[in-house]
Amino acid sequence: MLNTIETLSESKHEALFAAKRGSDTEIFSDLLVSGPTEVRMILHYTVSWIGMVIVAIMNGVIRDAVYRKSLSDLTAHQISTFTLIVLSGLYLWLLGLAWKITSPSEALAIGLIWLALTVAFEFLFGHYVMKHPWTRLLHDYNLLKGRIWILVLIWITIAPYVFYKFRS
Repeated sequence: MLNTIETLSESKHEALFAAKRGSDTEIFSDLLVSGPTEVRMILHYTVSWIGMVIVAIMNGVIRDAVYRKSLSDLTAHQISTFTLIVLSGLYLWLLGLAWKITSPSEALAIGLIWLALTVAFEFLFGHYVMKHPWTRLLHDYNLLKGRIWILVLIWITIAPYVFYKFRS
């Protein structure tokens, strides 16, 4: 009897979620009604964020080893920002082959989680492990000085939705 009630409850929840999934205008309200599949997918992508850290580190190593010495710090930073956007897009595309994002709310949740993890990692690791002062960490956010790191943050926030729309 309990299994029947659980099955009916899950079916009702899935039907409600499926009905809501069709509307891109209800992205934020969709976040409040997520089914078991969506939660599992968001967890997959949350854990996969660690791969994004590896991609970012490789990008920095390439910058330092290949072109940083022959360019100004600002130019090297800008090139590195754009290569990270491309590499993170490729990484997300490959993840999407394994785990298809199934709704706008799922894409938005993944993007916001990746944004929060990235900013937290950058500031917490940068300050407490690498011992960088807060002023140095905030330096990359100064658009008036040509620092365009914020484009990476914007990209990783919207990229899951962009790829969801592209694939649907």
